[in-house]
Amino acid sequence: MWQAPPAPAPLDSEWLPVLDMPPPGPQNRLTVLVRILLLIPQFIVVWALSVVAFFVTVIGWFGALFLGRLPGFAADYLSGFVPYETRVNTYLLLTHDRYPPFAFRTPGYPVQVELRPGELNRLAVFFRIVLVIPAMIIQAVLYAGWWTVAFISWLVVLILGRMPQPLFEATAAILRYRMRYMAYLLMLTSAYPKRLFGDEPAPGSGGPVSGPVSGTHPLVMSGGGRGLLVAFIVIGVLSSGTSSITSTFTDDDDDDTKNVTGPLVPGPLLPADALDPAH
Repeated sequence: MWQAPPAPAPLDSEWLPVLDMPPPGPQNRLTVLVRILLLIPQFIVVWALSVVAFFVTVIGWFGALFLGRLPGFAADYLSGFVPYETRVNTYLLLTHDRYPPFAFRTPGYPVQVELRPGELNRLAVFFRIVLVIPAMIIQAVLYAGWWTVAFISWLVVLILGRMPQPLFEATAAILRYRMRYMAYLLMLTSAYPKRLFGDEPAPGSGGPVSGPVSGTHPLVMSGGGRGLLVAFIVIGVLSSGTSSITSTFTDDDDDDTKNVTGPLVPGPLLPADALDPAH
């Protein structure tokens, strides 16, 4: 019997960067207890790498306008930087218990990011900083919501010794969206960040699984995971609104100079005031 040919694969321009990490497993409660302290060296390294990434991105932006793609040196560096930052964030947000190595290329590490730098639309490159604003706002709201209730998440993982599946799914969705936002901002992809609420189940996924299992590739979210993600969004919006109102009243009564962390600056997913001595 004649069968229709398979549907053509989507164009490379629509291919989305992939975050691949294992499903939630047991974690050492001691490392959960002191997670942020353990990551202090990584925060310093990510900050230094992000400074370099800023200048590489500026140079790469001019190159992409002329070449229609990132210059080789910029693509190589940024393709290493985004996975590095993502690995630090996945460990920081308690999704697993394997300390991130101090290296760009980590083939044996359980968290992997797949990027495919390629051809870029010059007009989209020219207006990249404007086009990325909606995604910037979404990712900022997401991680604001996660950090607002971070103590509860940390306490749950500390008590259980693992991250519950719905919390893992919602956190992985935030991490993946952030990674895709960074990849788009840094011109490593022409695909706009999307699929915040997960992917469709792969055909035949109900059968036996062979080989290593991924918890995020595809990222198939349960009702609990989606509900928790919606809760993070609502909390993030309320938190951002409350912070804005508080800042307005504070600015009216305080003439001191304020230090503002730019939302487009790469770095680990820490709350805005985490490193502020006044807090």
